[in-house]
Amino acid sequence: MTEREGEQRPALTHVDADGAVLMVDVTDKQATTRRATAVATLVTRPDVIDLLVAGELPKGEALAVARVAGIMAAKQTSALIPLCHPLPLSGATIDLAPQGDRVLVTATVKTTGVTGVEMEALTAASVAALTLYDMIKAVDKHASIEGIHVVAKSGGKSGDWIAE
Repeated sequence: MTEREGEQRPALTHVDADGAVLMVDVTDKQATTRRATAVATLVTRPDVIDLLVAGELPKGEALAVARVAGIMAAKQTSALIPLCHPLPLSGATIDLAPQGDRVLVTATVKTTGVTGVEMEALTAASVAALTLYDMIKAVDKHASIEGIHVVAKSGGKSGDWIAE
């Protein structure tokens, strides 16, 4: 990974002075309303998207299952990602937009707390996309998941951010 032009490389926050891994201490941080949105894209064939939208896949109604899976994943992020803090989430939405040969998965997660919800949004988008893949793999073994990334965040010391 390279540094972007003009950006300072931040100090590593998840290691101590001896290089040992640690969970960042957020005890003294101010609780604020925090929100993050992440996306993932499932790429398949147009005929598979037609089956998906019609609810006619061999495994059944994939869109509803993917929404629930994404919400459940957001709530379990700290159990999956070792250094994430467990957070009391106040909201999680999964939007699925089938178009052409793909489904854009958008996950938005909210909390009021001392640390952000970017990892929860990424986990939610990823698991929703993985669930769609699982539901369509019987009809398209070549489907792929692409472009998992955070597109916006708000709250906390660093404030608001939107991807270019």
